[in-house]
Amino acid sequence: MLQGITQSFGAAICMLSRNHLTDRVIHRSKRMMLDTLGVGLLGTRTAVFKKALEYSKCYKSSEQSSIWGKSGTKLPPQYAAFVNGVAVHSMDFDDTWHPATHPSGAVLPVVLSLAEVLPKRPSGLDLLLAFNVGIEVQGRLLKFSREALNIPRRFHPPTVVGVMGSAAASAKLLGLSPSQCTHALAIAASSAGAPMANAATQTKPLHIGNAARRGLEAAQLAWMGLEGNPDILDMESGFGVFFTEYNPSALGDLKTGDFNWTLENQNVAVKRFPAHLGMHWVVEAALAAKTELKHKKGSDNFDLDQITRVTLLVPSSKYINCPFPATEHQARHSFQFNACSALLDGGVTVESFSQGQIHRPALRELLSKVKVLSPEDNHPSFDKMYCHAVIETEQGDSYEGKCDTFYGHWRKPLSQDDLERKFNANASTVLSSEGVEGIVDVIENMDRIRDTSTLGLYLNMTS
Repeated sequence: MLQGITQSFGAAICMLSRNHLTDRVIHRSKRMMLDTLGVGLLGTRTAVFKKALEYSKCYKSSEQSSIWGKSGTKLPPQYAAFVNGVAVHSMDFDDTWHPATHPSGAVLPVVLSLAEVLPKRPSGLDLLLAFNVGIEVQGRLLKFSREALNIPRRFHPPTVVGVMGSAAASAKLLGLSPSQCTHALAIAASSAGAPMANAATQTKPLHIGNAARRGLEAAQLAWMGLEGNPDILDMESGFGVFFTEYNPSALGDLKTGDFNWTLENQNVAVKRFPAHLGMHWVVEAALAAKTELKHKKGSDNFDLDQITRVTLLVPSSKYINCPFPATEHQARHSFQFNACSALLDGGVTVESFSQGQIHRPALRELLSKVKVLSPEDNHPSFDKMYCHAVIETEQGDSYEGKCDTFYGHWRKPLSQDDLERKFNANASTVLSSEGVEGIVDVIENMDRIRDTSTLGLYLNMTS
């Protein structure tokens, strides 16, 4: 009897073992975990996280999981996953994959929340396996459509594939059968999808939190015997509703060795400042143009008031073309804001998105001089796009900078030192030095530790 596509996913989720993990996949997923914990800890200082936490406190359960960076605060595992997921994406500082999605934020909060309430604490390798199962399912689903290769226009990808990855990771930790894993995916699909119109608002971080929570709930319902359509991935009226040109394929036969991790060949991008990934091309291009200006002028003291125009050649994407952002979330999705911040300050940081920085007169003046163009050859894809920045001055001179691969992109990954430096800067805003150092040590040795409960202890060593 031929196995359907959805059944192939269910079988793989069940059958994948620690022996399938490769050295490269373990290495890359450790980096993803560390970065995600850092941005999640930093995210606990945001308004959207605080609102999500306050809302979730009304839910009670005999099973309780920890909230990162909040010693003594626990919630039912579904809501701990929700709140921690919101924290991860609250500043748009989390990793990004190709085809486009934020893969880790929908999975790591679930894996850690569920691990706390299992009768037997999973080992580090168990956590790595469940995490990678959740990442793999997302990567496979994103390959079902050519539409997914481009910057999204209709649905926010973590709400589509993230909830499926969460369900898969949860099913793996819960030890579900192939049939139950299949039904977990079917149930999760009915919680998938959120419109891109809520990008650049406080609601966008909820997308990650909801994906985490609802994926866990789907796996738990499947464990209880609830069923969905076992062909949900096979059908255009199933998972195909989220993509045009839907062309699904089976995950592979583990018995014949016909399996390769997507993460093995496709690394993730790690952000150096908290904004939409497209902003990282713009910032590097703007800084390159500014460097050329300084070099040709022979001085670092050029008056930016002499700039008459800043032209940005970027892909066409309406939701990240925001000429005069009024909020931090709009600023994180504004080509214009990030280019001007880089020109004024020599870079973009966490502080760049404070209200004081957003509304300063010098920035608003420079924003009025920005023109955005979208050449036909500049594809709206995180794998192919570029940014070309041109500065024109009162003297009639022009200075240019171009970026086709920023530092942190999967083609140009952060060094381990810079990745840990980012984590330390983020985590130390919440945790003590002992907590920060402890997390780095646990993640570094994740594939060798038998009891992962120490990670939860370090995540609550607040400063």
